[in-house]
Amino acid sequence: MRPSFHPRLVNGPFEDPGLFIPFVFQSRAIIFDLGDVRGLQPKDLLKITHAFVTHAHMDHLIGFDNLLRTLLGREKILALYGPEGFINNMEGKLAGYTWNLVGNYNYRLDLEITEVTPESMRCRRYRCRDQFKPADEIDVQPFKGILYEEPGFTVTAAVLDHGTPCLGFAIKERFHVNILPDGLKRLALEPGPWLTDFKKALYSRSDPETKIELPSETGQGPRQYRLGELAAEIAMITPGQKISYITDAVYSQANAEKIIDMVRESDHLFIEAAFLDIHQDIAAAKNHLTAGQAGTLAAKARVKRFSIFHFSPRYASEEQRLREEAQLAYERQMTEDG
Repeated sequence: MRPSFHPRLVNGPFEDPGLFIPFVFQSRAIIFDLGDVRGLQPKDLLKITHAFVTHAHMDHLIGFDNLLRTLLGREKILALYGPEGFINNMEGKLAGYTWNLVGNYNYRLDLEITEVTPESMRCRRYRCRDQFKPADEIDVQPFKGILYEEPGFTVTAAVLDHGTPCLGFAIKERFHVNILPDGLKRLALEPGPWLTDFKKALYSRSDPETKIELPSETGQGPRQYRLGELAAEIAMITPGQKISYITDAVYSQANAEKIIDMVRESDHLFIEAAFLDIHQDIAAAKNHLTAGQAGTLAAKARVKRFSIFHFSPRYASEEQRLREEAQLAYERQMTEDG
């Protein structure tokens, strides 16, 4: 069955972090972290609707400038999320440029910037046409683990410790709608944008009697089906996909508990492994995980698959050693846990 999310790391494991997650059958994507994003094509950057930034260290945020440059002059609302202090960080970046000509753009670009603390989410909007000056007062909402939600999926976060607040993220599909090729063939239907509307209706739990209009092959006008009838013919519902992302967190009991709770039973966990276990003291001093710690956390959370990244450059010739250490720790912990 074809998954809805197709996550891929933007860069190699020794380069800036970033996880690009495009959605199948949609010209849309989200991204976890905005390090160097030059590995993405402009067409990929244009798909991004939401950017979730773990923290404002340069290697996790420098790509914002490339993203903003690509979006300028476009009709777009870009939502950005980060930890405590993120609004000030982003206002500082926006204030670093001169915007006297943006009034000439015909299309509206807005930024919605949200910073997250253990207790609250603080959000503010910035409009390109107003030279990215704050458009509104800061809106404050309670934070209970959910950053963003729509009918098809939810993005959750945990506030972790990296010597500074750092967010971990997970995106969870409510359920997965598998489109059956044989069903499409029986009804003489071709895949197209209408499938997105069909899935949205299912995710929204619309009335099964809702009428769905489908394109006609003969050019005689659209055909109509009841939602429940169409779903029975062309769809199979399976558990939703879960993708998690953890980077830049010290290995502590508090962090471990939060990470395990948030990423539990992920289909794919992307987790940093900055150091080998023999350098645990350096990892602790720099507030990072080792490969063994990453593998152990993945096993304790019972993830189905995990990938490590964000390696220290000191291991430029030992990439395989990091991967082997993480895998051995995962297998050892899985055996211990039974």
